[in-house]
Amino acid sequence: MTLVPVPYRSVDRHRETADTVTFVLEPVSASLPAFAPGQYAMVYAFGVGEIPVSVSRTGPGRRLTHTVRAVGAVSRALYDLPEGAVVGLRGPFGTGWDMRAAEGHDLVVIAGGIGLAPLRPLIEAVLAEPVRYGRLNVLVGARTPEDLLYPGELPTWRQPYAAATVDRPTAGWAGQVGVVTSLLDEALFTPQRTTAFVCGPEVMIRATARELVHRRVRPDRVRISLERNMRCATGHCGHCQLGPLLLCQDGPVVGYDFAEPLLTVREL
Repeated sequence: MTLVPVPYRSVDRHRETADTVTFVLEPVSASLPAFAPGQYAMVYAFGVGEIPVSVSRTGPGRRLTHTVRAVGAVSRALYDLPEGAVVGLRGPFGTGWDMRAAEGHDLVVIAGGIGLAPLRPLIEAVLAEPVRYGRLNVLVGARTPEDLLYPGELPTWRQPYAAATVDRPTAGWAGQVGVVTSLLDEALFTPQRTTAFVCGPEVMIRATARELVHRRVRPDRVRISLERNMRCATGHCGHCQLGPLLLCQDGPVVGYDFAEPLLTVREL
């Protein structure tokens, strides 16, 4: 873990949606330690501020990829980041997806909106070593077809099942319409030996985790990634507190068996 920002230069930029961009960073000199799927970096836009951003791909070499939606001053500055510009990175921080505990299990990966970004490294790691895992199911939800992240990659994730659904279809959309949990009816997994990974808006996480448990996936096998206002990433400022948890250190990935009672308390 590195607490002092390390300079990284933007070497590639791809616009994903109207408000979301993916950019690739390369270290100017020294690089950060390796990131595990699900961990995040604190990304510093010089002269603007710093925010936590999950890594959406690692490599090749020492490169890191981040996907950011422009919702505030810092994320807007990162959205506008041109190739060649330099940012500061700290990390890696937080808990990862605990893929070792999922070995031998069927996997159900469920993403809502930009929640697909921190799940993409997990998906790619599973596809790189499929013999370690059972069947991989990737279920993706978005507001509209234009809001789907990485649409060209979804067909490559059909191992054996990947699908997307949207809330509001637009002209030409031939996929499903509805909440992401509706895709579970076609997914191929054995609940008693399944590990699920869920990331997205909190209301989607609550509904999805409840549905998985209803389908007899063990609550401790439902891993969710939670978001709060992280500022220091070291557990000192307290802005990311969720009950007894400081999500910058104890999260963002936690088991639903532990998080369920916390998520039922409004505004905790």
